Amino acid sequence: MSVLRVGNASGFYGDRFSAMREMLTDGPLDVLTGDYLAELTMLILGRDRLKDPGAGYARTFLRQLEECLGLAHERGVRIVANAGGLNPAGLADAVRTLAGRLGIPVRVAHVEGDDLTAAHPGTLAAHAYLGGFGIAACLRAGADVVVTGRVTDAALVTGPAAAHFGWGPAEYDRLAGAVVAGHLLECGAQATGGNYAFFQDGDVRRPGFPLAELHADGTSVITKHDGTGGFVDVGTVTAQLLYETGGARYAGPDVTTRLDTVRLSQDGPDRVRVEGVRGEAPPPTLKAGLNRLGGFRNEVAFVLTGLDIEAKAALVRDQMEPALGKVSDVRWDLARTDRPDAPTEETASALLRLVVRDADQEVVGRALSGAAIELALASHPGFHVLAPPGKGAPYGVFEAAHVPRDTVAHVAVLHDGRRVPVPAAQDTAVLHAVPEPPLPRPLPPGPVRRAPLGLVAGARSGDKGGDANVGVWARTDDAWRWLAHELTADRFRELIPEARDLPVTRHPLPNLRALNFVVEGILGEGVAAQARFDPQAKALGEWLRARHLDIPEVLL
Repeated sequence: MSVLRVGNASGFYGDRFSAMREMLTDGPLDVLTGDYLAELTMLILGRDRLKDPGAGYARTFLRQLEECLGLAHERGVRIVANAGGLNPAGLADAVRTLAGRLGIPVRVAHVEGDDLTAAHPGTLAAHAYLGGFGIAACLRAGADVVVTGRVTDAALVTGPAAAHFGWGPAEYDRLAGAVVAGHLLECGAQATGGNYAFFQDGDVRRPGFPLAELHADGTSVITKHDGTGGFVDVGTVTAQLLYETGGARYAGPDVTTRLDTVRLSQDGPDRVRVEGVRGEAPPPTLKAGLNRLGGFRNEVAFVLTGLDIEAKAALVRDQMEPALGKVSDVRWDLARTDRPDAPTEETASALLRLVVRDADQEVVGRALSGAAIELALASHPGFHVLAPPGKGAPYGVFEAAHVPRDTVAHVAVLHDGRRVPVPAAQDTAVLHAVPEPPLPRPLPPGPVRRAPLGLVAGARSGDKGGDANVGVWARTDDAWRWLAHELTADRFRELIPEARDLPVTRHPLPNLRALNFVVEGILGEGVAAQARFDPQAKALGEWLRARHLDIPEVLL
């Protein structure tokens, strides 16, 4: 069958608004996808729904369709997006209303069944991650627009691929290939040079969004529209493939994808071929994300300037201590951003950050804020804060769970109103770790130089609940020979002191010349709880690349 061209126009709720129009006008497409959901987004939509039961979906998507639905219809491009969030039926109705007002004859379907909130009392939003076969059922029945609630990000591609090529649920290798393509597209411009360790290799001032040319055998080519910014090469694709993954077995609702089988090769300018992907039966349970309100949070950033930074920090902590007695969770962080003999006041200053959390808003609210502000004329010389503290804001907690498949009613609601149940996978397999693969021969001994890891390796990091992953890859075979033996889990802990007392698991992926590290618990209760300076671990990989090691001179 023909090649299926699937493009992406959104990597998160708040991504480039114009991307939908750009993807529709800059080149040919068959399907345009949009990923609007993340762990934090589900919490935000849950709070929206508390205020308005008719809310709970990504309103940006509707505004994009206002100017793009007619264009998509004219060009025969189908649209598949998870913008339905907590209310896919409501969004489908809103799209129909919009289409009617604009006079565009489109067929709108949606997928539901992911909402498990009623089964998890105390949660604001509890949702299972569904696969792509509900999307496929909607498309096979003729839908032009399909909106979903919580599906896996890759399902936005596996669904259209299964519909187009006629794949069945047991065609694991083909489905796994589509999962990889979907994972590579899901974060938008991250596959085209955005957030890339070696961003200076190309012009990334305004990277275009990615697309995949999918084939019936599950292979694909990752590329972008001609003439758009950014670049696509084996490095940008490797970086995105490692993002928010873990070991060799990448479990999903439709298939368990073997990341250790992926082969990448440059297929021309801005074209990377993805092949060799193997798949296995999915696990017997579905992942679910549970979001709840964790309490209230407040923050003050004290500015410490000039001399005696440590003493000034100690004074502020001592002065604030009486006001913190009732607070259940107190965290102080001193960021030494100051420099000696600094040419500007800002570069002469350090930041002392106080973050407090408690179930009682009063405890972290005005009483605490007042105690901080009362120090204005009674503390260290030069006292001021970055912004006045507030009354305390609610924060969320994310927890991953796994539920039996037969407790989730996956349903495709077709454009004509028919409800089609999507059967659960018949064959499943319990996940087991893949045996450690053989490593390459070490480099022969030779002179070394103390230098940053980032001179010879790239990295990309991200969050999954309270855990973080850091994918590190080498750009050459010799660099891989060194990296595979040098960057052990213990060495990782040495380089990242926050991880010294945490479980760190290393997953080698030789086909990608890569190591994937999973750090458990480094993000506390997840991004919404904002337990650390970088709550989504977005820059954890760049911190690692900035750390110095003894690197063989032959690599430098």
